[in-house]
Amino acid sequence: MIKPTLTSLLNIHRPLIMAPMFLVSNTKMVIEGMKVGVAGCIPALNYRTLEELRASILELRAAKVPGGSFGYNLIVNKSNIKYKDQLAVLCAEKVDFIITSLGSPEETINAAHKVGIKVFCDVTDLAFAKKVESLGADALIAVNNLAGGHRGDHSPEDLIKELDVNTTLPVISAGGVSTKADLDTMLHYGAVGVSVGSPFIASIESGVSEEYKQACVDYGAKDIVLTEKISGTPCTVINTPYVQKVGTKQSWIERTLSKNKSLKKWVKMIRYLLGSNAVTKAATEVTYKTVWVAGPTIENTIAIRPVSAIVDTLTV
Repeated sequence: MIKPTLTSLLNIHRPLIMAPMFLVSNTKMVIEGMKVGVAGCIPALNYRTLEELRASILELRAAKVPGGSFGYNLIVNKSNIKYKDQLAVLCAEKVDFIITSLGSPEETINAAHKVGIKVFCDVTDLAFAKKVESLGADALIAVNNLAGGHRGDHSPEDLIKELDVNTTLPVISAGGVSTKADLDTMLHYGAVGVSVGSPFIASIESGVSEEYKQACVDYGAKDIVLTEKISGTPCTVINTPYVQKVGTKQSWIERTLSKNKSLKKWVKMIRYLLGSNAVTKAATEVTYKTVWVAGPTIENTIAIRPVSAIVDTLTV
């Protein structure tokens, strides 16, 4: 069976999505990405209000050019109390695509398809991939063990090949791409395109601090560690002196409460809010509490450069 390519799914020129990154992704980055023929995606949670979310969509639509595409990432589990309202705005404004994370995408798929929006779903294994396939997803975002942020457990090769062979959906690989050779490898494994995040943190257009951007230049793959301090779920961050000081494991109280069926949802929500606040401060201002989220693909980040130059590095 011939599966659609990422370029045909989104009517773009290059098989690449600029991955949604909390606090990092913004309209400037996506606009510059669309100008050079890729798709860009922004977390809906990057906007405090629905009015700000809607304004960003209108800005991107006004700037859209042939060969570019834009979408938004939705956290679809109960920890995101804004989810239903965000979905309503995305559907009302008819964005090009939605990427779902951390929960069942059923409601999103049903609502989005009614207005012609494609839905791609983050998956880390075959079981969940089969589930979203049965719900009508348009493609799989295969999050592997080289991804930044909340990563998967399987290698790119193993995950892509398993999903490609055992589902009818096109596979978009997420994680492990920082060069054109990396992209070609993922396509060789059976992916139809890639989703790339960490290399774009150090872009001129990203909205984070210059210190965060420079950290992605100065540190490398060996400096990436997993921490449970942000959301309770292991997340990749740069191993700064502050991260080394506070450690990367949950406290015994958090671990105990997380095992309580009636309390674990609230513990996870509180941990997520506290961790997000720390990441927000680190991303936007210089602070001794430095928690910079990134993946091992910062290894090949050699300078702070325009989005267009980074896209060329990855695709030409």
